Amino acid sequence: MTSRELREKFLKFFEQRGHIIIPSASLVPEKDPTTLFTGSGMQPLIPYLLGQPHPLGKRLVNSQKCFRAEDIEEVGDNRHTTFFEMLGNWSLGDYFKEEQLSWFFEFLTKEVNLDPNRLYITVFSGDPNNNIPRDDESVAIWKELFAEKGVKAKDVELLNSKQGAKLGMQGGRIFYYDSSKNWWSRSGLPENMPSGEPGGPDSEVFYEFVEVEHDSKFGKYCHPNCNCGRFLEIGNSVFMEYKKNENGSFDKLLQKNVDFGGGLERITAAANNSPDIFEIDLLSSIIKKMEDLSGIDYGGEGKESFRIIADHMRAASFMIADGVRPSNVERGYFIRRLVRRAVRHADTLKMSKGSLVSLINPIVQSYADDYPEIVQNKSLIEETIKEEEDKFRETLEKGLKVFEKISVKAGGLISGRGAFDLYQTYGFPLEMTLDLAKEKGIKVDEEGFRKEFQKHQKMSRTSADKKFKGGLADTKEETVKLHTAHHLLLAALQKILGPQVKQRGSNITSERLRIDFSHSKKMTTEELKKIEDLVNQKIKEGLNMIKKEMSKEEAENIGAEMEFGVKYSDIVSVYLAEDDKGNIFSKEFCGGPHVKNTKDLGHFKITKEESVASGIRRIKAILE
Repeated sequence: MTSRELREKFLKFFEQRGHIIIPSASLVPEKDPTTLFTGSGMQPLIPYLLGQPHPLGKRLVNSQKCFRAEDIEEVGDNRHTTFFEMLGNWSLGDYFKEEQLSWFFEFLTKEVNLDPNRLYITVFSGDPNNNIPRDDESVAIWKELFAEKGVKAKDVELLNSKQGAKLGMQGGRIFYYDSSKNWWSRSGLPENMPSGEPGGPDSEVFYEFVEVEHDSKFGKYCHPNCNCGRFLEIGNSVFMEYKKNENGSFDKLLQKNVDFGGGLERITAAANNSPDIFEIDLLSSIIKKMEDLSGIDYGGEGKESFRIIADHMRAASFMIADGVRPSNVERGYFIRRLVRRAVRHADTLKMSKGSLVSLINPIVQSYADDYPEIVQNKSLIEETIKEEEDKFRETLEKGLKVFEKISVKAGGLISGRGAFDLYQTYGFPLEMTLDLAKEKGIKVDEEGFRKEFQKHQKMSRTSADKKFKGGLADTKEETVKLHTAHHLLLAALQKILGPQVKQRGSNITSERLRIDFSHSKKMTTEELKKIEDLVNQKIKEGLNMIKKEMSKEEAENIGAEMEFGVKYSDIVSVYLAEDDKGNIFSKEFCGGPHVKNTKDLGHFKITKEESVASGIRRIKAILE
């Protein structure tokens, strides 16, 4: 069974049961400032899980593209990836445990044709400290479902992985685990959840690869949550009915929700009885190309490098398609980390320099029919990957020589300062220094590195605050005019270059304006002229600068531009550049000040366009 066939089966299965298919959201969360990436299907649905009515109803289903940065270090084994698709179905206060567990079991055993004897279940053992009961209801449902297939389902108490390794399977099929394994919220454990955050107990389904021998380095005995690879989690039904209150205890939500997530790649691997998810179609096509480029067989040595490159290139491709560009901060840092790690492993496989870009084609071909953005941005993805590899290689050779010198002097431990110098001067992520150190059998002062990094961040922020306080140097008349022109310029950039352009910084004095914005390449003379002409056209049209007070949510819904990195209050000011007929050219979160009408600005002229960072351009302009 191919991944595409399985995806279609899942969507159709739940559509036939009254669910509306919704599209995958971007990897960049639109209305969730708490996280850098969309890491689960439920993230975009938080308001509806909390009780807000969804415009499409109470039953939803989709396949959501996800990225989990915390799994980077896990990639290299037979089942972990940073990028994956999460098959999801939701009940927003409609059906609950009985329907959900029955439907998912039916999907696995009838649609995917999995042997029920290979399926094992985990459930929530309860949390007395938070007054959350044990989930005996799910256990009763599962026992009945297995009995219908002629499978006896004994329940066993394990509580955690340590106990599981000590006690083993004990003839069980349903296993009680505590909140470390069978509780789900975006923040993890109940005690880590902030007030207002929803969560709930869950029931996970594992598939057993009977051909895989238990590895005792993971514990004396195997159990469903063992990391030896014999068991693979393929689906998780979360019964989201709790919300943490301000006192730290839990209240019941107004509605009982079902939030299901199942890894597309993992279920496909189970459907094909392949314990290695890198052998399914979506990933094997990338690995086949790497075999051609390296002349090395995936079945031999270097399997870990094959897996890391395949995962990292796929993740980077989707992130670039969703507007992320390599940099040293936030989302861009993770693209940079993925590509640079892939470069290191490509060298391990003796792939030729610059060959990583050849892997984009099989990625695009695999997803072309389901994610058009990956096709539309193919050239941009290839350009970005190539540019990032070239930049890294410029400093890699020098950095490796410096690393050799540092490691010789290290005496078994590379200092935090030494690791930070490698990061700051040669672009070595801490993870790369750790990898290199591991190869030499020496350690790295990770805590010392983090202290140096935090010191550097604090100094950078202090410098930036002095230089760009509020974006405006003062409130003189000319500064106010340039501030208004800045709004028109950002809107013009988005009209000419595309809506993916976002402001990444600004500085406005009485002499000139400056804007930093996301864009992957140098602008052409023609593009600059079009932008300059469009701004001047809007100045001549005499647009009214109208200030409106509204809720932050309403401002987001109308598409008002937000300043990068700023946290806004619940009520915000939005400035609209609007003509007399009500046509809006620009809309931004902004407190002012501005001129009343753009006809007061004069003539707009761009004086300089340049690069300030990877994927970030800068324009300086004046009013004449």
